[in-house]
Parts: sequence; C-alpha cells; structure tokens
Amino acid sequence: MKKPSSKIREEIVRLQEQLKAAETREAERIGRIALKAGLGEIEIEEAALQAAFEDIAGRFRGGQGATTRATTGKKNVGDGRTGGDTSATLATGSNAGGAGEA
Repeated sequence: MKKPSSKIREEIVRLQEQLKAAETREAERIGRIALKAGLGEIEIEEAALQAAFEDIAGRFRGGQGATTRATTGKKNVGDGRTGGDTSATLATGSNAGGAGEA
C-alpha cells in the first residue's frame, strides 16, 4: 500500500529536523576544534578560511578535495554544497563554542 502524500510530507519534515540537528552537532564539534586551534583569534576572511577548511577536508578524503575554490575559482569543488551552507555551519559552530572574535 502506498503512503498518502500527507504522511510523506510529515516524514520529510521529520528528516529535515534530523538533518538540521546532525549539522548543528557537526558544526559545534568543528567549531570547538577550530577555537582550540586558535582560529577564533585570527582575523581572516570567511572565503579564505573556507578554502583552508576545504584543503583540510581534501587531505582527509585522500586527495579528492585537494583542488579548491582558491585554485580553481569555483565554489566547493566536488562536494555538492553551496558556499552558504558551509559558512553558515562554520558560523554556527564558532558561536556555539562560546567564544567569538574580539
């Protein structure tokens, strides 16, 4: 028996809430690590910081993301995200860590 559209919509809403919670947890974890590394005290443009994070992600993916926007001029090469997604996540994680830029 097929699900009615109302049940599918409810499931989509539930899954979106789960995704948001998972992204928040990930952002908080990365934000805490970034703050421990001293990134909260460095004045750096968001685009440059994102490019550095993309380089790091590429190293841990086995070189998949080694080519970043900094070298190609493209946003988030190969990971399927938009620039807004990552920066919003980083901002959330940094703020959630309890310390901000002075």
